[in-house]
Amino acid sequence: MNKVTHKILALKYRPKNFKELIGQNIMVETITNSIKLNKLPNAYLLTGIRGTGKTTTARLIARALNCKNDFLKEENCECDNCEEIANSRHLDVIEMDAASKTGIDDVRELIESSKYNPSSAKYKIIILDEVHMLSKQAFNGLLKTLEEPPPHLKFIFATTEVKKIPVTILSRCQRFDLHRVPISELVKNLKKILKKENGKVEENALVLIAKSAEGSVRDSLSLLDRALASQAVEEKEIDENFVRKMLGIADKSKILSLLNCIFQGDQKNSIKQLKELIEEGIDPLNFLNDLLEIIYFIQQKKLLGAFDSEASLSEAEQNSINSMSDKININTLVIFWQFILKVMEELSIVSNPILSLEMLIVRLVHLKDMPSYESILDNLRKEDPVHTDENFSSISKSILKEKKITSDESQGSKTSKDQIKSLTQTKPEILSSKPKNDLEKTLGNKISSIEDLINLSSQKKEVQLKYDLERNVNLIKFSEGKIDISFNQNLDKNFVRNLTEKLHQWTGNRWVITLSKESGQKTFYETQSKMKKELIEQEKKGEIYKKFKSAFSDIELTEVKKKD
Repeated sequence: MNKVTHKILALKYRPKNFKELIGQNIMVETITNSIKLNKLPNAYLLTGIRGTGKTTTARLIARALNCKNDFLKEENCECDNCEEIANSRHLDVIEMDAASKTGIDDVRELIESSKYNPSSAKYKIIILDEVHMLSKQAFNGLLKTLEEPPPHLKFIFATTEVKKIPVTILSRCQRFDLHRVPISELVKNLKKILKKENGKVEENALVLIAKSAEGSVRDSLSLLDRALASQAVEEKEIDENFVRKMLGIADKSKILSLLNCIFQGDQKNSIKQLKELIEEGIDPLNFLNDLLEIIYFIQQKKLLGAFDSEASLSEAEQNSINSMSDKININTLVIFWQFILKVMEELSIVSNPILSLEMLIVRLVHLKDMPSYESILDNLRKEDPVHTDENFSSISKSILKEKKITSDESQGSKTSKDQIKSLTQTKPEILSSKPKNDLEKTLGNKISSIEDLINLSSQKKEVQLKYDLERNVNLIKFSEGKIDISFNQNLDKNFVRNLTEKLHQWTGNRWVITLSKESGQKTFYETQSKMKKELIEQEKKGEIYKKFKSAFSDIELTEVKKKD
């Protein structure tokens, strides 16, 4: 019996022309047009994830530039140059793996050889794979040649880590990004290859293989090769269940059932179903990715009312997700997502990942059982119906996020002024402690305190003036018609003149503003900040805050509004 050497599918069905390069239509069009018009860059930079066709594209470019015929029109050119380049035997096309040859000496050798004219081709082409692995000195050695190469020399770089390449190199290259290939394109390509290989694989199994490939053509072919190898032994059609076992991927319906138990707060059944999945041989990382995917689908259903076209969900799976989306809120989904991502990080440091999975399920169940704000309020009302509503209102209104803008940032800065203006327009109640009714009285042209003046400036939308009054004015004495303040270097140079004009405009009276070297009182902002801190500390000692803190450990009291 003659032995037939098996050639792996990823090499056997490597694209032989640009038409066979799937999922990269824009890049192919750009490159082919530039070759047709003879507008060739000194260097190409091909970047993208593994298995999207970077090295293949580099060889196709080399063939197109050196083909004795018209490579762009030929379906499969078999001229000497094309054959030798395809088989990595051409003397004028030098391929170097930068991952193994990273030093300056290797680059010098390349540059030295590039000075000579090509032996039989039109262009001498240097292909550097994984170019980001080159040392700093090696990159520097390339710069001059890369910018002004001989007419016969072209560079083609390929990398998965474009961010590691120096900017000086990037600026000298024409960059092409090879994108992840869509699942539908991968499935279509797999079907085409199956016909040639006489393989029998269910479409759902092909979809699963395409998903697991994560946009990589080479990975999809490697997984298909693995599946077909088992078919050669068992001689039966490969179904979805077989592929799941092969890849360690759990049945999506079982994951949906597990997630439904979690949403119901059923810890016992949740752990039981997880153990069953573990016994089936699921991969922990794949399991967590599937959980994230389902949570994403639930979110899609809740917010958009429809699923992604690439979701490939059965009718039963869609119904299950629809049912769960009605029972769970967005906030819980977001927290679930964060917890799962955290456990994915844990997997790299724990010796037994199964333990992390079980603890995750326990955490998610108890997270689902955590009482809501509304339920806590109801319980508090039952305990103290008289004071609860008043105190709860005070606390809920006080949990605000306020941007802190220092005087140093604001001085001479338009950005800071805009931020202050935004705060003044959107939340004037935060910047002013005076009630609305009192503010309306103040606008009756009677100013009896620095606080009245600040409120009036806010109402008149005098942003810079209000900011200085709050943060840069140290008051010595305030009386009707006269204001004594201490000298402050942070004050706007036109402060005194502007304030005098505005006071005359607002009140109809002349005011005298005096600057003194005496140390005045603390600024209005400093005084208010101190009062807020004291009130926060006072509220934290209350029973209501303690009960909220015990139920929601991440709650933070940032500001307390005092009722007059």
